[in-house]
Amino acid sequence: MGNYKYILFFNEIGISAISEVGGKNASLGEMYNQLNPIGIQIPNGFAITAEGYRLFRKENQLENVLNDLFQSLDKEHFSNLSYIGATAREHILSARMPKIIESEIKKAYHALSEQCGFTSLSVAVRSSATSEDLPSASFAGQMQSFLNISGEDQLINAVQHCFVSLFTDRAIKYRYDMGFQGLDIAISVGVQQMVRSDQSASGVAFTIDPDTGFENTIIINGIWGLGENIVQGTVTPDEWMVFKPTLENEKWNPILKKHCGKKEFTMMYNEIEKGIATTSTIVNTTTSLENQNRFSLSDTEVIQLARWCYTIEKHYKKAMDIEWAKDGTNNQLYIVQARPETIHNKPNSAVRKMYTLVEKGSVLCKGIALGDKITSGKARIVNNAQEGHLVQEGEIIVTDLTNPDWDPIMKKAAAIVTNKGGRTSHAAIVARELDTVAVVGCGDATTTIKNGQEITVSCAEGKEGVIYNGTLRWKTTEQDFSRLKLPETAPMLILADPEKAFRLSRYPNQGVGLMRMEFIISNTIKIHPLALCEPEKITNQDTIAQIAALTKGYADPKDYFVTQLAEAVATVACAFYPKEVIVRMSDFKSNEYANLIGGSYFEPDEENPMIGFRGASRYYSNFYRKGFALESQAMKKVRDKMGLTNVKLMIPFCRTVEEGENVLTEMAKNGLVQGVNGLEVYVMIEIPSNVLLADEFAKLFDGFSIGSNDLTQLTLGLDRDSSLVSYLFDEENPAVQSLIKETIRVAKRFEIKVGLCGQAPSDLPHFAQFLVAEGIDSISFTPDALLKGIENILEAEKKLKKITSKTI
Repeated sequence: MGNYKYILFFNEIGISAISEVGGKNASLGEMYNQLNPIGIQIPNGFAITAEGYRLFRKENQLENVLNDLFQSLDKEHFSNLSYIGATAREHILSARMPKIIESEIKKAYHALSEQCGFTSLSVAVRSSATSEDLPSASFAGQMQSFLNISGEDQLINAVQHCFVSLFTDRAIKYRYDMGFQGLDIAISVGVQQMVRSDQSASGVAFTIDPDTGFENTIIINGIWGLGENIVQGTVTPDEWMVFKPTLENEKWNPILKKHCGKKEFTMMYNEIEKGIATTSTIVNTTTSLENQNRFSLSDTEVIQLARWCYTIEKHYKKAMDIEWAKDGTNNQLYIVQARPETIHNKPNSAVRKMYTLVEKGSVLCKGIALGDKITSGKARIVNNAQEGHLVQEGEIIVTDLTNPDWDPIMKKAAAIVTNKGGRTSHAAIVARELDTVAVVGCGDATTTIKNGQEITVSCAEGKEGVIYNGTLRWKTTEQDFSRLKLPETAPMLILADPEKAFRLSRYPNQGVGLMRMEFIISNTIKIHPLALCEPEKITNQDTIAQIAALTKGYADPKDYFVTQLAEAVATVACAFYPKEVIVRMSDFKSNEYANLIGGSYFEPDEENPMIGFRGASRYYSNFYRKGFALESQAMKKVRDKMGLTNVKLMIPFCRTVEEGENVLTEMAKNGLVQGVNGLEVYVMIEIPSNVLLADEFAKLFDGFSIGSNDLTQLTLGLDRDSSLVSYLFDEENPAVQSLIKETIRVAKRFEIKVGLCGQAPSDLPHFAQFLVAEGIDSISFTPDALLKGIENILEAEKKLKKITSKTI
């Protein structure tokens, strides 16, 4: 691009040039050279090298001045940080740009403008520290960027302001926290063709789940306008979850989940203003209702962007944090930045600490949970970073939103609670890096929580964080997987909450032996399926309003049920992929169905719902057939459209063989044909008739899953919920064991899989020995019982081998 001493164009830069141009520019150059040729759009640009910055310091005789200044910095309490920072910035700002650097910047700018077809190109000017974006440090938002810069004078002014930003208070403190001293770090400045995302959309993407470190998904966030609103946490972005294993296959739709965020504001350039485009020349307007209610990217664009992100990850061979933008003038997508994801690149310990609340209080507010911990303390309402001195060590910061000025304050806090922000906001990023409990995007935290109030912040209840009134008790348990080997008998999980699936997938397991659909329906969907199929039967206006609010944005309310159920099941299926996930079709009792929104209009009033209208008998009945059709459509979407064929289906409480036939026929009517696309259908063995006719059930279904709780209850003829007879409940009763033994034998004879779901094998070592000795294929446990269950299975297999070797 010409002879330059202090300028490198992107086509001259590779990832090895971090010491010359910093991490940000090195990454852009690497992608421009290696990935742009294969179709990933990277806007062209150039970098003023770190040597240029050093020359700036040298010619202005700043070396000794700055060194002396930083020698006087209080490195323990940082009591004089504000003075040091302000003095350093004053020296940089009053210095003159060396003539050679000024000349080269002008020359490179004109060359770039000409190459892009402009006389005076609009560019983005970004700081890039020479140790920036290393795996150990994110430098997130520590130094400044200037956007929509046009003309020589604006550009040179912006470059000098980038030099100045190396000495903001927060940047100085962050460098010391990360182990970089004094003037160890130099700065390069990147100048890149401006993508006019202010006229379209922008966002961020992670090639790993940023909360759990789960590696098989790409998480994309998007908003209208400039991306600063995501960083600042002032808006709730759109979010897509994309599944990597099906991303390259045109046959499947890899978008497993999407959420339309409110996108409350749209940040745009104020074209009237002149000078550097800082916050003063950018306007943040209220997003139109139409744009709030529509996605910032189409599904096609999301898939294209996800493929680019996946390619970038494979190129760098590590998880990446990527910024993207869509140009409103040409409707093209661009990658404008990529850096290593800094949290989950750290070594992953096999020891997991689990937090569980043992009491609950009144809920003050809810938001997005970061991490899976619990803490409590005194709330400190903080309006801005200037009030940071009010925060005492161990207090819980409650505020509207945060920015990089808050970093030193956040390090003192036991937890962070914000009104605004999403999973990629500044507060979320820093909380992950600090391993601090945080709940963001609560909406009303600063009004529902009082200053000085004792509160408990729980992120241990899935992806929704909850702030409770008072200091509640919780327990922590450590689970060490490091030396645990898997037994031959497959240990599987019993799972209800999809939001915990990514974390639980890291536990030692062979898949999910029982996924309960009921939790999704009651906690996520909340509406009785028949209320969506036959809305004319509902007359209560409050109920009608509730349904309308939940199904907002769906042309057909039935699609709400199908989409929500499919996305929840897909989340679990992708978490454990390619291991099997056995999804049990809904097994509510009529009284439980009645508690759903609109449910009272449809459900009968039964004397004993436990042995009433439940399970298989509902599915083919005229009463519930329409509801079962929605369940089936959701499962078909997961398997046939999303490509998650590791999902198997299970029919509960199937009293007779004829019922089994009827259910399979009903499923086929809804496109779920046993055997097609590898679909396997299991049946639960929980009624004595299932065992007595096990041969016939084995001819009909692909596998058995023994529900030990119901089987014990119905074999012994007792209500397990009755305290009067609960002492008789015993899975080791000879009658129950006889039925289990016969079930396993039949399964072996017909060469179909057989497993058991229940607490007993973890609580009762002898019961685990019995199952292993009989040759059961799998045993499913709740997460808290999994490790103990595995230990019992291993001990049982060890004893069985000893017995076998003696008999031989």
